[in-house]
Amino acid sequence: MEKADDMVTPGELLGRANDLKPGKGAYVASKNNTIYASLTGFRRIQPSTPGSPDQRPIVEVIGHKAHGPVPEPGSVVIARVTKVMARTASVDIMCVGPKSMREKFTGIIRQQDVRATEIDKVDMHLSFRPGDIVRAVVLSLGDARAYYLSTAKNELGVVSAESSAGATMVPISWTEMQCPLTGQIEQRKVAKVIS
Repeated sequence: MEKADDMVTPGELLGRANDLKPGKGAYVASKNNTIYASLTGFRRIQPSTPGSPDQRPIVEVIGHKAHGPVPEPGSVVIARVTKVMARTASVDIMCVGPKSMREKFTGIIRQQDVRATEIDKVDMHLSFRPGDIVRAVVLSLGDARAYYLSTAKNELGVVSAESSAGATMVPISWTEMQCPLTGQIEQRKVAKVIS
């Protein structure tokens, strides 16, 4: 007979390995022989399989919702620029590869990660604007709040931008986009179109 317990989060104590076996969503910390949750969900304890030599009950964590894709180092992501500062641009990651996100993940593009050459001459306000859609690669987890992203390759950078007139801008070089309605040209770190 199954028994569902409380909601748990990663790192939360589930029990002692002397009394329970870890199942899905659980792991044993060898230093103290204790079982912890590895994902968010509901703790469930069920009896061991009949005939099994180890008759300890199994503790597992059943996810409370389907988990979507998670950015990992090397992943190509699509993100929306939310804020541009002197040395960084903040973004909300919308897709990992072809899969859209179910949870909110934040990224940061640092000045040194905008392009591969003339890094010291990068002006963040001329590379990105809030609302721009960018293609970037995940460099690392960064800090506790955001992933570090890079647009330093030719195929990475702004893939869609809107002009002040409300039109979708058209890339005219790797550093400029133009409004088709007004003819206004704006600076950007434009992604090279992949054919």
